[in-house]
Amino acid sequence: MFLEGKKAVVTGAGRGIGRAIALALAGHGSDVAVLDMDEAGAGETAGLIERTGRKSLALGVNVSSLTAVEEAINKILDLWSSIDIVVNNAGITRDNLLVRMKEDEWDSVIAVNLKGSFNLSKAVARSMMKQRSGCIVNIASIIGMMGNAGQANYAASKGGLIALTKSLAKEMAPRGIRVNAVAPGFIATDMTDKIPEKLRDEMVSAIPLGRMGEPDDIAAVVSFLTSPSASYITGQVIVVDGGMYI
Repeated sequence: MFLEGKKAVVTGAGRGIGRAIALALAGHGSDVAVLDMDEAGAGETAGLIERTGRKSLALGVNVSSLTAVEEAINKILDLWSSIDIVVNNAGITRDNLLVRMKEDEWDSVIAVNLKGSFNLSKAVARSMMKQRSGCIVNIASIIGMMGNAGQANYAASKGGLIALTKSLAKEMAPRGIRVNAVAPGFIATDMTDKIPEKLRDEMVSAIPLGRMGEPDDIAAVVSFLTSPSASYITGQVIVVDGGMYI
C-alpha cells in the first residue's frame, strides 16, 4: 500500500487502459478521481474503486477545454485538499492519410491527446508546486516515436506529449514534482478491437514477444512510476511494447 493516503486523478479512465490504471492505483492505497467524457463509464470505474475500500468520484470532463478541466480540479481540491498523482491517459484517434485528412480530424486529436494533457498539468501545477511534491505520468505511444502511415495526427500528438513530458520534468523538478511518460505498443483495448483481424495479425507478428499487451501491463508501469521506488526518475519515456520498437 505504498500510495496510502495519496490522491490521484486519471483521465480517460472510463474503460481500457485508463480504468486499469485507476484500479491499480486504488489497489496500492490511493483515492482516485475518474475523469472521462463517458460519464457512465467513469461511474462504473468509480464504483469498482469504491469496492476496494478507497474513495472515488466520477466526473464527465472534456479535457480539451481548459475551463472544464480547471473546474474539475477545483472540485477535487475542495473535496480532498490535495492532488498527488495525475495520469494523462485520455486519447482518441481519427486515422486518415494526410491527403484525405480533414482539418477537424487533425484538430480534435491534437486537442484531446496533447492539449488535454497540457490543460490538466497546468490545472494541478500550482497545487503541486505549493506542496512541493507530485507525480505526473503521461500516456504517450510508440507511434509518437516511430510514426505510422495514416496516423500523422496521432503520431504528432504523442510525439508532442513526449516533448511536453521532458520540458515539464525540467521545469517542475526544483519543486519536487516528477514527470514521466509511458509509451505503450499495441494493447488489447476497444480501440484495437476495431482493427481488421488480418491487420491485427500482421501487427502481432511484428512483436518479438508474440502477443498484444494488456491494459494491466501499462497500469503496472504507471504504478511503479508513482511509487517511492521511482523517486529518482523523471523526464523519462518508458516503452511497454513487447519489444516492437527496439
